[in-house]
Amino acid sequence: MRAIRIMANLHVADVEAAKRFYTDYLGLSTEEFNMGWVARYTSPDTGANVQLVTRDASAPENPVISIHTDDIEGAYEEASRLGYEIVHPITTEPWGVRRFLLRAPDGNVINIVRHRD
Repeated sequence: MRAIRIMANLHVADVEAAKRFYTDYLGLSTEEFNMGWVARYTSPDTGANVQLVTRDASAPENPVISIHTDDIEGAYEEASRLGYEIVHPITTEPWGVRRFLLRAPDGNVINIVRHRD
């Protein structure tokens, strides 16, 4: 498995209600996307970013981080071979990403994802 980027997923009750703190106070003023249940905010100066998540739209549990990879199938095969619990099977989601969720040995749910090119 090759991680090319790791993104924190912060659980919030309401993306719009939380947005002001992250955009105004922390300076993450660029809204990369907002799907209502998940949104990403980035600093235009530093590239620092965070994702705010209310409830994952298709998975049974919320991931604490998203790990981006360029080989989603290989990552899935390796996770399965190593016996990690797959929480959400490999899926091409309606919003265009291909991903799966697994449970790390410490209990955290991790989103392994590949965005469209």
